[in-house]
Amino acid sequence: MKQLLFIFAFLTMAVFLYAEDSIFIDSDSLQTVFQSDIEQKSTIFKAPTGVKFIISAVFISYGALAQGWEPLRRLDENIDREVSRHFTHRRRFDDYLEIVSVFAPYGPDIAGVKSKHNFRDKTFVVIASNLIMGGTVFTLKQTVNVERPDGWDHYSFPSGHTATAFVAAHILFKEYKDVTPWIGITGYAVATTMGTMRILNRKHWLSDVVVGAGIGILSVEIGYMLLPVFHNIIGVEQNKSTLSIAPTIGNNQYGLGIVYVF
Repeated sequence: MKQLLFIFAFLTMAVFLYAEDSIFIDSDSLQTVFQSDIEQKSTIFKAPTGVKFIISAVFISYGALAQGWEPLRRLDENIDREVSRHFTHRRRFDDYLEIVSVFAPYGPDIAGVKSKHNFRDKTFVVIASNLIMGGTVFTLKQTVNVERPDGWDHYSFPSGHTATAFVAAHILFKEYKDVTPWIGITGYAVATTMGTMRILNRKHWLSDVVVGAGIGILSVEIGYMLLPVFHNIIGVEQNKSTLSIAPTIGNNQYGLGIVYVF
């Protein structure tokens, strides 16, 4: 059981491989070519835009597969069996962590660390991301109807606590990664702890937690992509954030160019 939880923690740390770059999709060669900003130095914390969506897709796909694929379903059950043997008392601080997670993106600002976006823009991302996450989690809970490990109800899939924690962690990462990566690392560590506690408290299966992490990360990415739309609505001049989509046509080939500058 411990080894599996360590694997989960390692997977969640993979979200550090992110960057704000451009992506070009050539449908003729069926290849995806990532074009990094030549002015930015590549590091472990900088990677093509597509990576962020791949990681979210892997997490969400894992959780979806676990609902119908017997080996993953047995893995969920085996982990819960071990948890029920070794952890007999519920520890409730995961409920408090969920509340703290909602306000966590503002913590470094209070401590004097400057975020990438101003208060208005970051608040929009926080609200948009949590609305997207909350709507997705609620819809899935109502439609999938997976029984919790402790049998309390049939709203186990996915983990809302974990999704909320990863929304906060991913916003912290994106807002402060240029200042210091450790703020994001701390956020992901807390979010991973949240997911682990939900398993140890027998409120969720491993698959619930994994898909919750994926939903949280993806919701934040969508929230940031909606920021230029928000600027257009309130009449803010676009200085940096732009999203451009245009077809490309050449000799015997065609494609779709997508450039997102944040």
